[in-house]
Amino acid sequence: MGESTSTMPQAGQSAPGFVLPDDRGVERSLAERHGRWTVVYFYPKDDTPGCTVEACEFRDANVEVEARDAEVWGISVLGTDSKAAFKAKFGLPFVLLADEDHRVAELYGTWVEKQNYGRTYMGIQRATFVVDPDGRNAAYADRVFCGWPSRPIRVVAARQTGRPRDQCRSPLATDRGP
Repeated sequence: MGESTSTMPQAGQSAPGFVLPDDRGVERSLAERHGRWTVVYFYPKDDTPGCTVEACEFRDANVEVEARDAEVWGISVLGTDSKAAFKAKFGLPFVLLADEDHRVAELYGTWVEKQNYGRTYMGIQRATFVVDPDGRNAAYADRVFCGWPSRPIRVVAARQTGRPRDQCRSPLATDRGP
């Protein structure tokens, strides 16, 4: 079992394009978001404790996200039926995408070797990317933790108002923005 050979797109680089089915089975393309901000977050599995907390925090911040003409897209490897159930159970108002063959996770460097209780396996590493209206990765955070979804919103707000990064008060825990 090998580690992902892809690395995470760095701030300032073009965000890898993709097309994936959403929770209703409709094909969604990152290109359709051209001209608008998109927060793309990768999470391991639907309806697990950590992923549920993260999704509900994005849900609770969604009004502010939409006020910035931005949209949240969550991606994991489970299928569209799982996404629909997860979305309905927790009232998630944003797009959930099914990356069943983990192709997009590999493009974003989030498909990695993991270890848990002495077991080694491949899975998604939690990570979030803020994609700007030109399709560039404005900032990203890997190995994120609960309680932080407001930080990508601060990245969008700062970039929309033209404030430099140092005035954003470190919007992402491991901000690698320009």
